[in-house]
Amino acid sequence: MRFARMTIVALLITVIVIRSVPEAYPYSSSHIYLTTKQEKELGKKLMLYVKKHRVFIEDPSIINYVNRIGRHIVAQSPSPLFDFHFYILKEDVYNAFAAPAGHVFINSGLLAAMESEEELAGILAHEIAHVSCRHISKQIERSKKIGLVTLAGVLTGIFLGGSPAASGAITSSSIAAGQSLSLKYSRENETEADQVGLKYLTKAGYGGGGLLKILQKIRAKRWFGPEHIPSYLSTHPAIETRMACLDTWAQANPEWIKSNRPIDPIDFRKVHTMLIALYGDAGAAHNTFDSQLRKNPEDAFSYYGKGLVLGRGGNKKEAVENLKRALQLRPLDSDFLRDLGKTYFHAGDYANALKALKGALAFNPKDPEGWFLLGRAQMETRDLQGALESFKTLVNTAPDYLPGTYYLGETYGKLGKLGEAHYYLGIYYKEKGRSKNAGFHLNRALNLLAKDHAKRLVIEKALKELSKAQGHDRNEKSVW
Repeated sequence: MRFARMTIVALLITVIVIRSVPEAYPYSSSHIYLTTKQEKELGKKLMLYVKKHRVFIEDPSIINYVNRIGRHIVAQSPSPLFDFHFYILKEDVYNAFAAPAGHVFINSGLLAAMESEEELAGILAHEIAHVSCRHISKQIERSKKIGLVTLAGVLTGIFLGGSPAASGAITSSSIAAGQSLSLKYSRENETEADQVGLKYLTKAGYGGGGLLKILQKIRAKRWFGPEHIPSYLSTHPAIETRMACLDTWAQANPEWIKSNRPIDPIDFRKVHTMLIALYGDAGAAHNTFDSQLRKNPEDAFSYYGKGLVLGRGGNKKEAVENLKRALQLRPLDSDFLRDLGKTYFHAGDYANALKALKGALAFNPKDPEGWFLLGRAQMETRDLQGALESFKTLVNTAPDYLPGTYYLGETYGKLGKLGEAHYYLGIYYKEKGRSKNAGFHLNRALNLLAKDHAKRLVIEKALKELSKAQGHDRNEKSVW
């Protein structure tokens, strides 16, 4: 009887909220406490803390896939205020959170627990909605007097599931200031984020069933003991109420449960296999793929996963055998072929590595890791001009893939072009947040590239940004 009453109430709430979500941006400007400029600055500072204290998964195949899904959902939002970026943290704890200015994070453990693209889309839509509704901005209104650097550190500790001291770079006064700051979303925030997120999902062609499924998994994880409680629950409360509302909504709108856009399950399966094989527990990964092969001895992705995890463990011979078996079952898969080339490369078999990598790039010429590995193999075989062209192609087509920037600098150095070498190494270290190294290389480049007007402008701008950031850190003041 009690559950029936709760279901009726949930249905009424769901219907009212769905009908009341406006087409325009879902918040009232009278309730905004941070300007978008302030939020962007806060987001930059927070990113520096997270990069310093957490390990990111930077595999381009995984990151590009998650960003593609996330940006498709963002495109359904009217006039987004921020450029969204999506990241995977190497953490087993179930967690996902949206930081200021559109930086959205998912822990690898939560992504590994998913079984479909719809589940991933559901979580991303919810976090995107928190940003769109400016919930973070509203929550930190009473922290106007906390300095920007301090506030970024405090928020980092909260988001990462620890105390404000978790960042390790926050002073005792910062911790004291952070004690009055809570970023636990209200029930109203969560309801609004779910409903606005569902609106984005349906516009993007996804059903809402994926969000409900992943919330069920997060809730189930809680029963394994206090040490396993997902960090997601510390900032996203009232999960049972949310699930009741979503379940009621799904029953009232069965046509919205499933996606109505064509989704290739291969994309998710491949990324999920990579994640488990390369970043999960190796023993558990072996068991997973062996179990899948017992059920289906012709499963290409299980052989692919076994090849990846064997290569990760140093068993190159068996890794090659499994990757070749995967390619027999999917002979046109450029990712399988690239990772076979990668395995050959790490085994020191550069001839076969070059052959496999060139073949993979013929199928997919936009693969950043393929160009990176090809450049590395060319360096090892002393084809420095070939390596230079490969790394230049990589930097031009995928500038965010920072290892390419680093090795382009290294290759220029080996070719005796020191101005260009210092230039690209300086850019690399600046993007990695290593200001001292960046300043050294950029100043050297400034002296050596006196006649290159375009690069000098980039260098001067970068040095100004470094100086400004260092001065701000030394003289932290409130930005409010």
